[in-house]
Amino acid sequence: MSNEEFARRFGLEGGEFYITAPAPCPYLAGKRERKVFSYLSGDGASSTNALLTRRGFRRSQNIIYLPACEGCSACVPVRIVVDDFKLSRSRKRALTRNADLHRRIKGPRATGEQFSILRAYLDDRHGDGGMADMTVLDYASMVEETAVDTMIVEYRKRDADGEDRLIAAALTDRLTDGLSMVYSFFEPEESARSLGRFMILDHIALAAELGVPYVYLGYWVQGSRKMDYKTEFQPLEKLTANGWVRMDRLTG
Repeated sequence: MSNEEFARRFGLEGGEFYITAPAPCPYLAGKRERKVFSYLSGDGASSTNALLTRRGFRRSQNIIYLPACEGCSACVPVRIVVDDFKLSRSRKRALTRNADLHRRIKGPRATGEQFSILRAYLDDRHGDGGMADMTVLDYASMVEETAVDTMIVEYRKRDADGEDRLIAAALTDRLTDGLSMVYSFFEPEESARSLGRFMILDHIALAAELGVPYVYLGYWVQGSRKMDYKTEFQPLEKLTANGWVRMDRLTG
């Protein structure tokens, strides 16, 4: 597909799209991945980010990309339907475990405190991943090099000595129809809190407060244990050739 055909397919005539060379897939053993990508810049970056997220893209700094792997379509964009989301007993327990945390929304500015938590998280959970060698400058670029409407959502705990301590954080984009969780991380010593799931639950609550209908979770990959947790947050929609479809209503 030419650049012009690809841009026309996504309603972005005049946009420039590029494709990466094949590389090992981080989710499925023995597979190779390729991505189509473009750059986000200028006054229209936020609207382009919102439009392309609805069409299955994912953002990383000022790049927005879509898997374009030969012979594989395992990466499926998914989003939570906020208005239909219900709190089950297990979800209520996750909220109760973290009732001592408070949310603080900040602009896209990296801090040493955030990076310290991220570094501990990567060392504990993703020591062999693509971000394993991330430095504080890399983290600052990830957060601050952005042309879109984005924020850092911090989760803090007030200790007995009165210190307001960072426990977890999420880099999150504001879209016209929802919130897109770009990347989240937490203090590994607090893993018993189920902080990853808690942050998703709190983003659902935040989306409801803001009056937007979806929380975008990026890609779900069937057969990848790393991605299985996303299916816990039903009702979930996935993007198909026929548009967004509720996963709990699919058959076969």
